[in-house]
Amino acid sequence: MNTVLISGASIAGPALAYWLHHHGFTPTVVERAPAPRPGGQAVDLRGTAREVAERMGILAEVRAAHTGARGMAFVNAEGKRTSTMASDTMGDSGGVIAELEILRGHLVRILHEATATGVEYVFDDGITSLTETEHGVEATFERGEPRTFDLVIGADGLHSKVRSPAFGPESEFAHDLGAYISTFGTTQREDLDGRQLMHTAPGRTTGIYPTPGGRAKAMFVFASPPVEHDRRDTARQRELIATTFAGDGWEVPRLLDGMRDAPDFYFDRLRQIRMDTWSSGRIALLGDAAFCASPMAGNGTSMALVGAYVLAGELATAPDHRTAFRRYEEEMREYVARCQKFALSGVDSHDAEVADVHPHARFQPARPAAHPGRDEVVRRSPEDLEHGDAEGLRSPELDLQLTPGLTFRAWTWKPPPGCRCTT
Repeated sequence: MNTVLISGASIAGPALAYWLHHHGFTPTVVERAPAPRPGGQAVDLRGTAREVAERMGILAEVRAAHTGARGMAFVNAEGKRTSTMASDTMGDSGGVIAELEILRGHLVRILHEATATGVEYVFDDGITSLTETEHGVEATFERGEPRTFDLVIGADGLHSKVRSPAFGPESEFAHDLGAYISTFGTTQREDLDGRQLMHTAPGRTTGIYPTPGGRAKAMFVFASPPVEHDRRDTARQRELIATTFAGDGWEVPRLLDGMRDAPDFYFDRLRQIRMDTWSSGRIALLGDAAFCASPMAGNGTSMALVGAYVLAGELATAPDHRTAFRRYEEEMREYVARCQKFALSGVDSHDAEVADVHPHARFQPARPAAHPGRDEVVRRSPEDLEHGDAEGLRSPELDLQLTPGLTFRAWTWKPPPGCRCTT
């Protein structure tokens, strides 16, 4: 095992490439976008993911790019703050706002710069077919010439193009969480004071959180049955949000007006990916492609970083790829299960299995009753949070016990040349 093709250059892919290169592999990362993707919402580094970032030598740079968020506040229709919660209310790693938060695009840039030497990147291309043979995987591409690799890793997100041909259609693994989410860049009309502001109404939530440079990100989450539309039809998506949130107070009208021309507009259905196995022969999955918990978990980035670390380490020490993939799953399964369970506290679902989970309404998009009243907004009120009644809202610490000697089974971590961190 030497050559590894990685599909996806967001977070999981470059993180895996970093550790594979460190262990002596030759990784190639292919990405459909013409360059590292900018933009995206804020992501958190929690628990063990911070240790992984430190051992990559990027933790100081991640901290320097912090969004500036230091807590959350709920506001009413007039903009009055009805309750607040600091980022360390449930520990600096376990709260709904993590102490270490960074825009996804900034983390992508940091990871790409950390892997610019020693990792081959192929942008503006994508995998069109994978054919496994006795000695490798033959890959064809949209633009490039066919190539053969020892292993292929799909780290290409919720709508993975590697997962479908190797494991089956997305519909077999995607579990609907009963809601949509949208984010985009906006301006701050007022000083947010480092707070993510949240305004709730029956079945929907609007939020604003600070980003570096005096800017902000807007967020809309709303419960809804699936709506038929083309996933690439952003005009239809914007119309859906505008219709759903029409008439809401606070800053909603201003945000909806700015949404129409936002260049970084993002919209998707909230789903989880649940699979019985993350590998098939010489092909394996990582990050959201394997175990997306949905943005409601706040742990997707942490799972990606830790998963990349574990997978690379097992490949470096196992006698063959089958053993490595099995060990990778054994190490990650409980960790992933905790992340996904936590996400289910965020929204109701039209999936019967998900709907049975007791909701704690992390983002408060509570499904309205048959005859909804405007007074029934959240299951756990902001006042409950203010007084510490937040059982079920705390994010899992997700520690895999990375001791200073760092042993995952039989392999021991050694700092790569030039690493700025210590153990």
